[in-house]
Amino acid sequence: MTFRLLISVLSLSFASFSALSFQLPVSMLSMNSDLAISPAKAALVHQGSGPLRSRLLDQYQKWKGTHYQWGGTTRHGVDCSALMQHLFSDAAHLDLPRTTSEQIHRGVQVAQYRLKAGDLVFFQTGPNRKHVGVYIGDSQFIHASSSQGVTVSTLTDNYWQERYITARRVAGSAA
Repeated sequence: MTFRLLISVLSLSFASFSALSFQLPVSMLSMNSDLAISPAKAALVHQGSGPLRSRLLDQYQKWKGTHYQWGGTTRHGVDCSALMQHLFSDAAHLDLPRTTSEQIHRGVQVAQYRLKAGDLVFFQTGPNRKHVGVYIGDSQFIHASSSQGVTVSTLTDNYWQERYITARRVAGSAA
């Protein structure tokens, strides 16, 4: 059995366990595209229940449908990082920096398969452009989309998986 095949088989085997305790590098999981699965699809196990999730969803209802405006900070138009500022200020009484490039350094890094409601998720959406959203469980996250405004998207969609770069836990246990 080749090393590539072994890694692919092992990654598929680990996908059946809901308490995966480590994460193989994406480069190893994608060596054989026929057998490979993404870390998120293999092991997103947290359903994201609890009071922070409820408060984030309450805040989302207030912002839902607000159109995207780069640099915007109000319900007349908001960008992704300003939305995170508002959601965390109102739902968790937590002050976040204004920009995505500052927010990506807050809190502690979290592996994708250990995401909990309240974790910030970051994406590389262009050569010099990052995007941020907040994970709410069930592979979903709230964000300000440039095409859809404030919305909920699915983290395991290929578009987001291909652009995913990291996650940060900024709100304590984020439960």
